[in-house]
Amino acid sequence: MINNIVLVGRTTKAIELKQNKNGTNYVQFTLAVNRPYKDEQGGQQADFITCVAWNKTAEILSTYVSKGTLIGVEGRLQVRNYENEAGVRQYLSEV
Repeated sequence: MINNIVLVGRTTKAIELKQNKNGTNYVQFTLAVNRPYKDEQGGQQADFITCVAWNKTAEILSTYVSKGTLIGVEGRLQVRNYENEAGVRQYLSEV
């Protein structure tokens, strides 16, 4: 099985380093990836993809990447799910 994703896009905001309950460093950020075509008005369309990085990679990203930085991301697609306050199952897709 292959689960490999390669993206090139721009970050939508500054990347902030966080720690989980176990003390592991991570960052979660959104990458805007332009589509190869424009809409009816000639405007550029983009997909906004949630990405997560851990440990040393997270530290490097939080130090050197700011809003609008063009970066390449290689990873795998992961789908998580949870129940919200209303009891409805929600699904999240992340790279």
